[in-house]
Amino acid sequence: MTMSYHSHADLGGREGCGHVVPEPEGELWHAAWEPRAMALTVAAGATGAWNIDMSRAARETLPAYARLSYYEIWIHALERLLRERGVLHDDELADADADADRPRPGSPPPPRLLRAADVPAVLARGAPTERPAPGPARFAPGQRVRLRTGAVPHHTRLPGYARGRVGVVESLHGAHVFADTHAQGQGEQPQWLYTVVFDGGELWGGETGAQRLRVSIDAWEPYLESA
Repeated sequence: MTMSYHSHADLGGREGCGHVVPEPEGELWHAAWEPRAMALTVAAGATGAWNIDMSRAARETLPAYARLSYYEIWIHALERLLRERGVLHDDELADADADADRPRPGSPPPPRLLRAADVPAVLARGAPTERPAPGPARFAPGQRVRLRTGAVPHHTRLPGYARGRVGVVESLHGAHVFADTHAQGQGEQPQWLYTVVFDGGELWGGETGAQRLRVSIDAWEPYLESA
């Protein structure tokens, strides 16, 4: 990947995004097609043709991200992932009457299938990310650390508003799949995961109310350096 990579989902600390509009608790869908979009995305992801971090990278780099609803983002990213792997073709998308149960001749078979009867157990099991640690942790609770700075030319879980800021390690969570390499197809490369706590003033300076805030961020070890 190149430095042209841009995440449209890294919105923390940005202005001009409008007000947050709370929705009623338990309101899951806003249109009849949305449950189908979720089902398609879960079923396609379960084939193992890509991993969750690859799907996040596909979503956050959609050019129209800011104009799309939540499940529109899901379905557009799914189309991209299927196209990239040669499973779905533009003419199939254009043909609304195409038989979805009949794969295109020559299409690669999926590595595995998610059967309807298995869905409850699979969703209940989830996808644990904890792995054996690659070595001892570099940092300990109470230690001051600085988050890495600068642009990141690939998917990352390091929020832009916290880059270069100093916080204090609050806790360790073991080693987990490293999203940055996982999204690039470079393997899980497990890394220690920490909760780092920041004073609001460190993040937001003199903004009104910032001094009363404390913000916790879960950060992998490669994001951190001693402060």
